[in-house]
Formats: sequence, structure tokens, C-alpha cells
Amino acid sequence: MYLTYEELLIESESQNLIVKEKNLPGYNGRIYKNRIAISKNLNMSEKKCVLAEELGHHHTSVGNILNMEDLSNRKQERQARLWGYNKLIGLTGIVNAFESGCQSAYEASEFLEVTVEYLQECIDCYRDKYGICTEIGNYIIYFIPNLAVMEKV
Repeated sequence: MYLTYEELLIESESQNLIVKEKNLPGYNGRIYKNRIAISKNLNMSEKKCVLAEELGHHHTSVGNILNMEDLSNRKQERQARLWGYNKLIGLTGIVNAFESGCQSAYEASEFLEVTVEYLQECIDCYRDKYGICTEIGNYIIYFIPNLAVMEKV
């Protein structure tokens, strides 16, 4: 169905990235050069979401962006998160959750195998990117006032 944590690990390995689970006080994930550290204290859905974001950093970020006071670093952080949202959920995932009968954020997050918080952050990001709504295929996804998916007739 959707990418699993194990599939993300395989994708990471195919890109010569080394992923290790370890104690990371204060962080859920970090990337440095070709090494990604994921907190071993997370559940599988959380690890999957964190790894997707760290892969997003690998693909979209340049340099040390830890200082969130810097506007450029905040933009790179947003790009990395958007990359992860698109990888794990995407507009298609939102439509598929709707088609599968999901009636709540909890049900949709279970269907997509991500955390509720990650799904909400994705929806917020898409709302910022697309505004009130966007179309995909035969569907309109509304982000304002609340998430809703409607099939075009």
C-alpha cells in the first residue's frame, strides 16, 4: 500500500545513506553527510515520519540548518518536510484515505501509516501551499475551513 519504514530504509541504502537507530537526546532524527540517526525510542510510524523528513533534508537541504532564527534555514526545513509529506502521503494519499471511508484524522493516519500529528502538519503545509483547495484527478481537496474531499461529477 504505502511505503513502510523498512522500504524507506532500503531506499536510503540504495542512495548510499547509513541509517542507525540510537539514543538522540532532544532530537527524533538528524542527518550529517551520508549518515542518518533516528531515535530508537520512537514507534514504527514515528520512525517512518522522521526518516522521510531526514531523507527530505538529504534531497533538499544544504549545509547546517540547525539555527531556525535564519530565514534561509527555515525555508530549507519547510522544503525537507514537504518532500517527506509528498513521499509518505501526497494529495493522492488524502484522496485514497477518503475513498477508503476514513472519517477522521485518526482513521486517515492509520490508513496512511503515519502519525496523526504528521498528517495534520502535512495538511497544514498543503493548505499553505495550495490555499483553499486544489484539484487532483477527478477530486477537489478542500483545506479550508476543514479538510474535505469531494468527487467532481
